[in-house]
Amino acid sequence: MSDEGSKQTLGERINSAIAAASVEMKASANPESKEHAAAAAEVHGRTPRRARLRLTRIDPWSVMKTSFLLAVAFGIVTVVAVAVVWSVLGVAGVWDSINTTVGGVMGGSGDGFDVNNYLGTTRVLGFTMLISVIDTVLITAVATLTAFLYNMAAALLGGIEVTLAEDQN
Repeated sequence: MSDEGSKQTLGERINSAIAAASVEMKASANPESKEHAAAAAEVHGRTPRRARLRLTRIDPWSVMKTSFLLAVAFGIVTVVAVAVVWSVLGVAGVWDSINTTVGGVMGGSGDGFDVNNYLGTTRVLGFTMLISVIDTVLITAVATLTAFLYNMAAALLGGIEVTLAEDQN
């Protein structure tokens, strides 16, 4: 470090960040306090802008569209994950091992047993797709219903109040 006067050490930067976080926490607890605003200005050189907002309504249509797209994405991820797991189990020889074990347990009568007849890849993927479609419908309906319920509760109680602050950097 050639210019040590203008650069802070790691410890000084950590202490400065902790002091700024402390001032921010105190200011968030009581945003009307003038002394906290002055302390924040002293630490950072200026007072961060704040906005106190109240979330009083959520548009059910936008919630429905968003939840539908997220549920479809979740369904696709689920189907792909099941396909990968089933393929890995097949390559690892798990199904052949199960067939051998069942054949050994049943004596000679287990020769016709094949676990793929019961847990084949196509059957499992079909079941997974069915569950994904049902989940998509349910997730979309529950999210939309939740938006309607929030709007009713916010009409009675006023909604959720959020304080937004400008980033220090």
